[in-house]
Amino acid sequence: MNKALILMAHGSSDPRWREPFERVYQALGERLATPLRLAYMELSEPSLETTVAELADAGTERAEILPLFFAAGRHLRKDVPAQVEALGTRHPDIALTLLPPVGEHPDFIEALAAVIAERAGE
Repeated sequence: MNKALILMAHGSSDPRWREPFERVYQALGERLATPLRLAYMELSEPSLETTVAELADAGTERAEILPLFFAAGRHLRKDVPAQVEALGTRHPDIALTLLPPVGEHPDFIEALAAVIAERAGE
């Protein structure tokens, strides 16, 4: 099955805000065999809508959307699921799966704690 992984960040009108997400995207692109895209929920391009449309046009059958969020707040409980559902209706040939946010993964929590401890001089 032809699949892709979409890293989804919130988005900002400030291009400098996007730089860390672009660095993660570049680093992962060198490590993963799975086709990878970076998209933004709002305020930035490429948007999630644009990215899903491009993948659907390219014949991608399945895409997992990994939110680059610390936690599932209102956006991930309401806005993004509604957005994904609407995109699934517009592009029925691509199965979309919204994954839990990266911040809820135990390894992410450990990595973040290690960075904070290092910055604190511990």
